[in-house]
Amino acid sequence: MMFVIPELALLALACLVLLCDVFSTNPNRLLTYWLAQLSLAAVIVLVIYFYPDERIAVFDHHFILDPLSAVLKVTVCAASAVVFLYSYHYFNARGLLQGEYFVIGLFAVLGMLVMISAYSMLAVYLGLELMSLSLYAMVAMNRDSGTASEAAMKYFVLGALASGLLLYGISILYGVSATLVLPELAGYISSQTDNRIWFIFGLVFVVVGIAFKLGAVPFHTWLPDVYEGSPTAVTLFLATAPKVAAFAMAIRLLIDGLQPLHADWQGMLIILSLLSMAAGNIIAISQTNIKRMLAYSAIAHAGFLILGILPGLQADADTTYAAALFYVIAYVIMSMGAFGFIILSGRADHEADQLDDFKGFAESNPWFAFIMLLFMFSLAGVPPFLGFWAKWFVIKEVIAIGHIWLALLAVIFSVVGAYYYLRVVKLMYFDQPETTALVGAGRQVRLMISFNGLAVLVLGFIPGELIRICTTVLGL
Repeated sequence: MMFVIPELALLALACLVLLCDVFSTNPNRLLTYWLAQLSLAAVIVLVIYFYPDERIAVFDHHFILDPLSAVLKVTVCAASAVVFLYSYHYFNARGLLQGEYFVIGLFAVLGMLVMISAYSMLAVYLGLELMSLSLYAMVAMNRDSGTASEAAMKYFVLGALASGLLLYGISILYGVSATLVLPELAGYISSQTDNRIWFIFGLVFVVVGIAFKLGAVPFHTWLPDVYEGSPTAVTLFLATAPKVAAFAMAIRLLIDGLQPLHADWQGMLIILSLLSMAAGNIIAISQTNIKRMLAYSAIAHAGFLILGILPGLQADADTTYAAALFYVIAYVIMSMGAFGFIILSGRADHEADQLDDFKGFAESNPWFAFIMLLFMFSLAGVPPFLGFWAKWFVIKEVIAIGHIWLALLAVIFSVVGAYYYLRVVKLMYFDQPETTALVGAGRQVRLMISFNGLAVLVLGFIPGELIRICTTVLGL
């Protein structure tokens, strides 16, 4: 039982936050907010305290505790804490603050933690559904907004379809192998030759489920509409922590469970990666809404993330899919700052989600314009920022397995994508402002966005420590 203390603690604390919110009379929901933050901090402390030096499988091999899961859990909780900080300012300034947001957010984090440590197909699906159901509710938090309700319906319908396809794939794999545990499934596939066609058939549906959660083309149609229609604070949440959980799901299913079918799913992932990088970067160029632009940017980055998973176990033991781990952590940091900047720039009476809203922003807010410049350069992969090292690490691993042509295409699409990132910088520094843009965010939000931007810069100059952590946890 000690191995799931962080998850059990989060469950108990989420229920406590819910009870406190029900009886709270403070309209600002300060007690709910701080209890939610303390809950995430407590989980981080517990994960670090129970940090494992080796892989430990418990509950009849349905749940695993290993260094990878510990790093991903800390990332999810830390990112969620920052999101809650931005969200509190966002909803409070607009009179939309509800304690349910933080409670549902904690349950979504719980689902992510289960996905990260899932060692069986059943555990993966349970964690996925807990996370997804929470996210559906978060998108629809603003019931008076027609766009938010539309986004929630699209997300729910397409998400339910993707979950059904994933469950169908899992049922096929279970029906053939008679096991739900991922290592046992891998062993059974390796020992069988007669039923290989059925394993590939189930694999297709599993890959579809993973691609949907990552937002990869052609399973990306929900993402731009949901990003644009959701309240920006919810979009910020969708763009960060769930990406880490989706990466964990891909690693657990493809590497731990379906590694013997590597030659089959590698070809599928190459197609998904190329389509995502191409469509995401090209379509983003024509966007005028910055949330939609960043949505297509997320699709393109999903393509790069998939590149990091391609090597499977072909690479050296110390660098196996470490590039993908580094990429997902870097992307969360960059995306958190970019969407946080939109929250910082907006006002109660105006949502700063159009690119024209940032014209001449540097004149009235030079410091925060510089911070946004850091995020845009990093997302574009400009050296020496953090995003450059993330792309470099992934492309290096792709070259290492002999796919030089794929690496060249990734570089080309990265150059194409630089256009729409640099367009934001051009608008801020070289266009005349249409209105005076005054940042009205509180001190906490200002400090966090500044720290977030400087982290992108500093980690870009000294990426070695983060790379070392990624390679170390995956080499154990």
